[in-house]
Amino acid sequence: MHHGAHDGWVEVISGVMFAGKSEELLRRVRRALIARKRVQVFKSHLDDRYSNMFRLSSHDGSEIGAHPVSSSRQLRDGVNPETDVVGIDEVQFLDDGIVPVVQWLADRRVRVIVAGTDMDFRGDPFGPMGELMAIAEVVDKLHAICMKCGDLATRNQRLIDGEPAPAESPVIHIGGSESYEARCRRCHEVPKPGRHQTELDIESEAAAWATRTKFW
Repeated sequence: MHHGAHDGWVEVISGVMFAGKSEELLRRVRRALIARKRVQVFKSHLDDRYSNMFRLSSHDGSEIGAHPVSSSRQLRDGVNPETDVVGIDEVQFLDDGIVPVVQWLADRRVRVIVAGTDMDFRGDPFGPMGELMAIAEVVDKLHAICMKCGDLATRNQRLIDGEPAPAESPVIHIGGSESYEARCRRCHEVPKPGRHQTELDIESEAAAWATRTKFW
């Protein structure tokens, strides 16, 4: 995609976990550095899975220096006026204020590249990702491979002790392959609230009915 030499714009790298979003962000950042652009990289302070807080790391072991931030305001305050390219990883963890901040940067002729998981474990839009995808000039949705059937994965399966996490679980839970799997639409499971209790109630009622009818 062609952009004018002095244009600002927004790129969103979205998709499921384990799809290579951080790797793609790192690739674009490195190409910008090769082009001698002034680059700053930010990430959510919540993500410290693969290295120290001041590095952006991917599942494949690649990494680069990054500034951890806890809010959109902190990110805006941290941008150098001379910066040409801003990269933001795990943007889904930031507050909704990141949308106007990204717009502000693009309007200042900054190339903004954000990467984030587009849906939470329930399959709902994750944080500000929906709005960011709507305002972006470029959106790439990456896929992984479903760990159950081998089809293209578009959902994040959260697991607790190897079983699907219930819908009432907290939206944010930092983890890797020990807590999540990539799944396709068909294999993705989100037990409804109270499902396990309902199953127990049904079993209890069936047992009671069997007892009552035993002597009929």
